[in-house]
Amino acid sequence: MSTEEEIENLKFPIGEFEIPEQVSVENIRDYIDEVARLPQALIEEVEHLDQDQLQMVYRPEGWNIRQLVHHIADSHMSAFMRFKWALTEDEPTIKAFNEKGFAELADSKFTPVTLSLGFLKALHAKWIILLENMSTEDFERTFIHPESGFRYSLKQSLANYAWHGKHHLEHIIELKKREGWD
Repeated sequence: MSTEEEIENLKFPIGEFEIPEQVSVENIRDYIDEVARLPQALIEEVEHLDQDQLQMVYRPEGWNIRQLVHHIADSHMSAFMRFKWALTEDEPTIKAFNEKGFAELADSKFTPVTLSLGFLKALHAKWIILLENMSTEDFERTFIHPESGFRYSLKQSLANYAWHGKHHLEHIIELKKREGWD
């Protein structure tokens, strides 16, 4: 395997996200379950790591574990708001955020991960209540991403965030395996 292939595997351990063309009611249920499971899975993977371990990067030029945890919180907070906007406005253009810039801010570099883990637990609990009370028609509602101009349905967005959580969780799991922390 070439170095380039190794970096791609480190970057996308579960593969890159592909927007599903068809999303069934069963898929939606599975995505909701993934979103619901993420906070506890993250807690279990990082709660016993020391400060040096939290500073380890999962790939060259990647974020450290601390930044990953805070990034997930930032990203999923944004996702929750995107859902609320799409449910209350007619096809809103959402606000994108500079995830690399956010990861370099003090709250991502120095804040204890326990704050974002607690935040994710509360945020996801609230998000799950919203998701479980959405109708099939609600999942068809859309928002527009300002950078790509792409029109995302909420069911596609849910698929993306279910993948996103697993994607970053796997970064942590794989790093722990490589380092022999399991």
